[in-house]
Amino acid sequence: MFKQIREDIASVFERDPAARNTWEVITCYPGFHALLVHRFAHWLWTIRLRWLGRLVSHFGRFMTGIEIHPGAVIGRRFFIDHGMGVVIGETAEIGDDCTLYHGVTLGGTSWNKGKRHPTLGRGVVIGAGAKVLGPIFVGDGARIGSNAVVVKDVPPGATAVGIPARIIVGEQDKAREEKAAKLGFSAYAVTRDDDPVSKALQGLLDHSLETDQRIDAALREIEELKRRLREGEPTPPSVRRAEPRVVKR
Repeated sequence: MFKQIREDIASVFERDPAARNTWEVITCYPGFHALLVHRFAHWLWTIRLRWLGRLVSHFGRFMTGIEIHPGAVIGRRFFIDHGMGVVIGETAEIGDDCTLYHGVTLGGTSWNKGKRHPTLGRGVVIGAGAKVLGPIFVGDGARIGSNAVVVKDVPPGATAVGIPARIIVGEQDKAREEKAAKLGFSAYAVTRDDDPVSKALQGLLDHSLETDQRIDAALREIEELKRRLREGEPTPPSVRRAEPRVVKR
C-alpha cells in the first residue's frame, strides 16, 4: 500500500510543475486525496460492504469535489489535476498512468445493468471538461481534447476533439489544428460533416496553411539565390531563363 502511495506522489511531481514538495502534495492536492479515499471505498465494495463503500465515496466527494464510484477500477499512478467536477462511473476502468483534468466525466448512456462506462487504456490523457460516455474503449496513449464529447472508441495513440468527437489521424488534420492555434483560437468542437460554417473555417485554414508553405518555399529559394550570388556560383538554368533580355539598339 505504501509503495502505491509513493508512486502516486511521484506521479504528481512528474505531471504537475506546480508541485513543490511531498508535504504539499499530501495536504493540498484533492486528486491525491480522492484517490486514497477511493481505494478504501473500493476495498469495501469488493468485500460486499457496498453501502459503507458508497458512504465513504460520498465523504470523499464532499471533501474533494471529485466523485468516484466505489465500483470503478483504477490502475496505478493515476493523476487527477485540480479535480473539481470530475465524475467517474461505477463500471469505468482506468489503466495505469492516466491523467484527468477538472470537469471530466466518465459516464454512462444507458440505464441497463452491466458495463455502461468507458474503459481507458494506459497513459490516456483527458482534457478539462471532456465527456467520455458509454461502454467505449480509449486506446493506450490516446488524447481527448478539452470539452470534447466522445461516444465512440478512440484508437491507441490518436487524438479526439470536438462535439461529437472526431479522430485526428492524418497529417492534414494535425496541421489544421496547429494552424488554428497560431491564429488565436482552438479548432475544438468544430465538426466538418454537418456545419457549413465549420467547413468554411476549415477551408480557410487549409488555404492559409498552403499559402504559408508556398511562402516558406519561395523564401528558401531566395536565400539559396543570395548564397549563390555571394559565393559566385552559377545561377540555375531555371532562373537564367526567367531573367529579362536586354535588347541592344
